[in-house]
Amino acid sequence: MIINLQKFITEERPFWNELETVLEKLEKRPELRLSLPQLERFHYLYQQTSGDLAKIQTFSAEPNTRVYLESLVARAFGEIHGSPEKPHRLAPLHWFFTIFPLTFRKHIRAFWICLAAMLVGGAFGGFVIVVDPAVKEVLLPFSHLHGDPSERVAKEEAADDDRLAGGKTSFSSYLMTHNTKVSIFTLALGVTWGIGTLIMLFYNGVILGAVALDYVLAGETAFLLGWLLPHGVIEIPAIVLAGQAGLVLAGALIGWGKSISLKERLRNISSDLVTLIMGVAVMLIWAGIVEAFFSQYHEPVIPYEVKIGFGVLEFILLVLFLAKSGRRGEGKGVEGKLDRRHAEMNTNDGR
Repeated sequence: MIINLQKFITEERPFWNELETVLEKLEKRPELRLSLPQLERFHYLYQQTSGDLAKIQTFSAEPNTRVYLESLVARAFGEIHGSPEKPHRLAPLHWFFTIFPLTFRKHIRAFWICLAAMLVGGAFGGFVIVVDPAVKEVLLPFSHLHGDPSERVAKEEAADDDRLAGGKTSFSSYLMTHNTKVSIFTLALGVTWGIGTLIMLFYNGVILGAVALDYVLAGETAFLLGWLLPHGVIEIPAIVLAGQAGLVLAGALIGWGKSISLKERLRNISSDLVTLIMGVAVMLIWAGIVEAFFSQYHEPVIPYEVKIGFGVLEFILLVLFLAKSGRRGEGKGVEGKLDRRHAEMNTNDGR
């Protein structure tokens, strides 16, 4: 209850002015992120001003002050509960270097499960080739992989013409389109509660393991690494990330004890699915370019050491990108802490 209105306004105005100053900074610089102490102070000023507004609404003699406080409270409410990512919606670099790796790490457990499924498939494929080499004609989908690896290597290295001359762009486009379709299908199989996604990854692992061991046993390890590493270190992880998205979808469908509705669960992960599959598409575009313009050229045109070194460098950069990129964005988690604090305080206020 206010007894002396003018004294009340004089005492409370410093809080209003401070809140307005913070709001002006946030509105002029949408990318600005407050530290946790600053967020707590902002929350305190918001609550203090909201309380003052409730008190002053009973005084008809101060309509201008009431309108001013209503504006402050509304602006503060918008900053607290509005979307913090809005300024970056049209910033592809921010999306790729921050949102994409953050989303990947957010669902890292699903990634490890998918990677394990592919590795188990690879081990199985290698085992089958060791036990019965003739089965590769049934197991492997491409005819050029059915013959003797050494014969193929000799033929590739002896070729003195560019068999992709004039067709590199179309071949690259085919690879991008085909692999993207496979990735989307792998994600979509998440509707089978993830079973189809894991089977697809296992099958891809079987093919990869069978081909790899077939060439290793034939003594063509250098050719294998020079052929597969430049594009494979990007393409294979991209397929696993597509599987990761499939398991995220499966998790939303299953629920795993979550009390919210299926519609709400799907809404919560929709942006993550889009981010993951778009990131996969970008990776596959790069892999398609590398495979068409680089991987298909062997010694003596390009030494295997150069191709292997290029692939190893790509892999290191990919690991660093997915593990480290966007780390500063993880500091935004303090906003989540503040939101939870808001909920706790509002609950206490209602008691």
